[in-house]
Amino acid sequence: MTTLQQLGLGGGCHWCTEAVFQSLAGVHRVQQGFIASDAPNDSFSEAVLVDWDAQRLPLDALIEVHLRTHASASRHKMRGKYRSAIYAMDAAQAEACVAALDRLQPGFDAPLITQVLPFRAFQASDARFRNYYATDPDRPFCRTYIEPKLAMLRRRFGTNSVTPSASSADETARAG
Repeated sequence: MTTLQQLGLGGGCHWCTEAVFQSLAGVHRVQQGFIASDAPNDSFSEAVLVDWDAQRLPLDALIEVHLRTHASASRHKMRGKYRSAIYAMDAAQAEACVAALDRLQPGFDAPLITQVLPFRAFQASDARFRNYYATDPDRPFCRTYIEPKLAMLRRRFGTNSVTPSASSADETARAG
C-alpha cells in the first residue's frame, strides 16, 4: 500500500531543490515553482512541492535531505527569494515537521533557521525551467551547483537512497 504525502520545501534555487528531490528513492513527483504562506511569509518564494511515499522515505529523512542541501542555518541576504521553509499541508503535518526539526537539530553545528509554515498557494515555474537538471545535467549551472549536492547525498545516504532522477522527472513532466 502506497502512502503518498505532499509537502512544500524551500530554501535555495528551485532548480537545485527540484533535482535533489527528484533523485530520491520514494519520491513520486516534484513540482518546481513558488510557494506562499501566511503573512508575513505571504510573498511567493522559490520552492518545490514533493509527493512521496512515507513508508519508503520517512519524513525525518526527507527533511534531513532538505536541511543538508541548502543553507538551513544561514540568514543570508537572499532569504526573501529563498525562504528556508517547510510548507505543511495541515496542522498534524506541521506538528510532525516541527518534531522532526527538533530531532535533527543536534546533527547540525549551528541553529537551524528553517521555519515550518502553512502551505497556502503554489505557482508553477515556467515550463522551460522545469526538470532543469534532468533535461540537461551537463549545463554549467548543473555541474557547478546541482551535481555537488547529489554527490553529497550519495556519500551521506548511500546509492540505494539516491536514484536516477528520470522516474520522478517523468512523473513531473506528465503532470506538467
